[in-house]
Amino acid sequence: MTRLKMLMPRLSPIKPKLKALPKRAERFYQSPEWRGLVKQLKAERGAFCERCGAGGRIIGDHIVERKDGGAELDPSNIRLMCWPCHNAKTARERARRAVSKP
Repeated sequence: MTRLKMLMPRLSPIKPKLKALPKRAERFYQSPEWRGLVKQLKAERGAFCERCGAGGRIIGDHIVERKDGGAELDPSNIRLMCWPCHNAKTARERARRAVSKP
């Protein structure tokens, strides 16, 4: 056992060889229709996160995601969110989708 403890400082963690690909926004989110709708909603509702109230960089988020059949350009299906709230919600939805996969 003592030998193993002596070797520990010599061992280093293995560095990952693959890097994650940079995230690219879907073409839909670059469209003039989507950008115009989000701009309109920010003007009407205010440029604040509808979940936590934070300001800063606010984006439009589908309440019912497009992948789950949510309406793309329906203002009642869009919530304005800050990045941390958006990322947390997206992670929950991905996990839910992964669990319910047949």
